Amino acid sequence: MLSAFFTGFFLGLSLIVAIGAQNAFVLRHGILRQHVFYVALFCAVSDTALICLGVTGISIFFNNFIDQFSNILFGISSIWLSGYGIIRLMSVFKSDSSIDIEKTTAKGLLPTLIALFILTFANPHVYLDTVILIGSIAQQFSGELRVGFAIGASLASFIFFFGLSYGAKFLAPIMQNHNSWRILDFVIAVIMFSIAFKLAVEGNWL
Repeated sequence: MLSAFFTGFFLGLSLIVAIGAQNAFVLRHGILRQHVFYVALFCAVSDTALICLGVTGISIFFNNFIDQFSNILFGISSIWLSGYGIIRLMSVFKSDSSIDIEKTTAKGLLPTLIALFILTFANPHVYLDTVILIGSIAQQFSGELRVGFAIGASLASFIFFFGLSYGAKFLAPIMQNHNSWRILDFVIAVIMFSIAFKLAVEGNWL
């Protein structure tokens, strides 16, 4: 149970930790102290809903497909994660990561959540990462183990988004240092390669 939980936790954390449009939005509002709780809650709940859809939906609608082609599915997921790992590893040497936070006047809660909704659900990567990738990897577990995997992945979202929102004021100056990004990218790459290796073994690719 713990193994499945931590697999989901570290996979979920690795997929969402890179600064993208959504995370930059969360970080900016954290620094400006604008709707911090609601922004973090929206992102975490959205992630959890998509993760649950992937973990349960794929198993319900594609159960026979997964049973027949699980080795291929695990192999593709392994290659996919390895690709993410390579990108993060390349960032270690490029050291060109940066955070561009434009301080703006405070907006109301509803316009803020609408903007966040668009940033979240108009991004195709959110479906690839949560519904498809996490959902596919969850198929190596069954019963309580799959539940533990989903809880781990969902908890990673809550910890990350609330940590990013409330810790933004302290995190931003640190992450302006390229060496900090190098360390973060290296850790993400190691986690992704480790999970990719495990998937390759599960799929009899190694």
